[in-house]
Amino acid sequence: MSVKFTETVLRDGQQSLIATRLKIEDILPIITKLDQAGYYALEVWGGATFDSCMRFLNEDPWERLRKIRKEVKQTKLQMLLRGQNILGYKHYPDDVLERFIKKSVENGIDVIRIFDALNDIRNMEKAVEFTKKYGAEAQGSIVYTTSPIHNSETFVKKAKILAERGIESLCIKDMAGLLTPFKAFDLVKKLKSEINLPVEIHSHNTAGFAFMTYLKAVEAGVDIIDTAISAFSSGTAQPTTETMAAVLKNSEFDASLNAKILEEVGEYFREIRNKYQDYLGSYEVDPRIITNQLPGGMLSNLRNQLREQNQLDRYEEILEEIPKVRKDLGYPPLVTPTSQIVGTQAVFNIVTGKRYGFVSKEFKNYLRGMYGRPPGEIKPELIEKTINKEEVITNRPADNLEPAYEKAAAEIKNISSREEDILSYILFPEVAEKFLKEHR
Repeated sequence: MSVKFTETVLRDGQQSLIATRLKIEDILPIITKLDQAGYYALEVWGGATFDSCMRFLNEDPWERLRKIRKEVKQTKLQMLLRGQNILGYKHYPDDVLERFIKKSVENGIDVIRIFDALNDIRNMEKAVEFTKKYGAEAQGSIVYTTSPIHNSETFVKKAKILAERGIESLCIKDMAGLLTPFKAFDLVKKLKSEINLPVEIHSHNTAGFAFMTYLKAVEAGVDIIDTAISAFSSGTAQPTTETMAAVLKNSEFDASLNAKILEEVGEYFREIRNKYQDYLGSYEVDPRIITNQLPGGMLSNLRNQLREQNQLDRYEEILEEIPKVRKDLGYPPLVTPTSQIVGTQAVFNIVTGKRYGFVSKEFKNYLRGMYGRPPGEIKPELIEKTINKEEVITNRPADNLEPAYEKAAAEIKNISSREEDILSYILFPEVAEKFLKEHR
């Protein structure tokens, strides 16, 4: 069976290697070529691209999506959605989630990859339901991680529940590049025998495994692989599109991508990359990720932030502290927003010299259960020391939230009444308000 390719250069490739700074003016000249290359899908939206558009690029993320959709005629457009967190860093009520998904589909999205940082399926159910309601493909994700409490069986169990909830495809989301080749083979085999759905694999080459991992996943029957065009691939990004296409060529898995077009696209992005030297992350393989587990995009951002604060010399200490904080929190997978919560706390612990002397509001909310059910037990003394035990919730966090759309619409009625703008404002109030005041 031929294996399909999803191209990530416009979302995760550039998010992982140039801190999400790729401008629409550098996307549009090459988008038709990408559309003609023979991909199954182009990942173009979601993740950190949404807020980066307004925060750093002075672009409207919705307008960006519409411009891409206008040019892409034969390839599906895909986005990454953080379940009930949508594209923000906290949970939002169902009325906001539904409107956001509806608008994403109306503006051009075909496939929505839905994940929850804690693999708490309660936080994904509504996103799956709304995605299907508005006619896009609902791709459920299992966030891959390693710990004493995670194994193939735990992931397969989650996948089966997602299949029961109506997902139309499944993604193994290995955001830190921790999935080793033989474990991938084992996991894909088990998934394919238990669920009758297309399975996609998404990994990063941070630890150096991902090319081999993809090959073993393909041998085990994976249907789709996520790759990035050479200029924005490997290191903390995905395996290289041209390389994987060449690996599978003339085999039973050959995807028949257009090699000449891929060459042109690669050449284009090599030129473009020169404009973004200030943000360029690491192409190095870093096996330390096996211990600290930080996802690709976060590593480059952490280095940038520490550099700006003249604390780059503490980078190694912080990397050592991250797994300790993660253990204390019950081994959450490290992906937005838990990677930020754990990473930020590790920074506080090292820079202040006192563990948990200072904790963020998000850290307290995690302890309260406001992000969902942690995979393992939180260290009891951490809860006692930091919050009131009575504050801990055990139900689906979004059930405790009041509808928010109408209130937000009233708050910015003098700036904009456009539904997309109101949604941008709900997710990123300060950033969006500033942006909308300048542009509306």
